[in-house]
Amino acid sequence: MKIEILGTGCTKCKALEENAKKAVADAGIFAQVEKVEDIQKIMEYGVMSTPALVINGEIKSTGKLLNSEEIKAFF
Repeated sequence: MKIEILGTGCTKCKALEENAKKAVADAGIFAQVEKVEDIQKIMEYGVMSTPALVINGEIKSTGKLLNSEEIKAFF
């Protein structure tokens, strides 16, 4: 599973990345968590509001800081 956190480095973006890592650890699954800060790559997804959560290329959430339980629900 590939999880991408789209955001330019704001506090919420960093927190979403940490929550995603916690969700992966809590779920006991193997997943690659990657932070994407390149604005061109973010625009390729059509995301206008960050932070955004992308799982296996599919946008799951934009513009809000999800907690680890909310992220696990997408697994």
